[in-house]
Amino acid sequence: MPASDNTSASSSAAGGLPDPDEYSDRDVVIYDGKCNACSLAARRMHQLDFGQQRLAFLSLHDERVAERYPDLNHDELMAQMYVVDSNDNRHGGADAVRYLSRRLPMLWPLAPLLHIPGSANLWRKGYAVVAKNRYWISKKFFGTKNECESGSCSIHYEDPVE
Repeated sequence: MPASDNTSASSSAAGGLPDPDEYSDRDVVIYDGKCNACSLAARRMHQLDFGQQRLAFLSLHDERVAERYPDLNHDELMAQMYVVDSNDNRHGGADAVRYLSRRLPMLWPLAPLLHIPGSANLWRKGYAVVAKNRYWISKKFFGTKNECESGSCSIHYEDPVE
């Protein structure tokens, strides 16, 4: 299948991640599938989903995201990962990480730290810095060049914000 901007249902399965069309009862993680660091994080979340029964995954570039979640616009999705839970609640960015720390048993040890009273804004700011610089992080730490397989890294690559 040729590479394109839109990802089909089969590409989620091809990437080894559970697809929400096959697992409709799972929380859906919406991530930037064109970002190597984000794709790696999605694969790690899948591994941490012990028993692989809680999460399904969609790249924000998948056309199904706009169809299923019209309230989440492209800019919001580019700014942060989202988890849409089985009750149709949206958890974005650091709040998604905090939600997953309660949902995935392998992340339970992090939950007390992530839920220190009054710390949510700190986690949100930290997440925002990492998310904004994810293409730079991909280049610096994961060996992504300015040109990655899809060419998208060169579009989004910027020097880090200080």
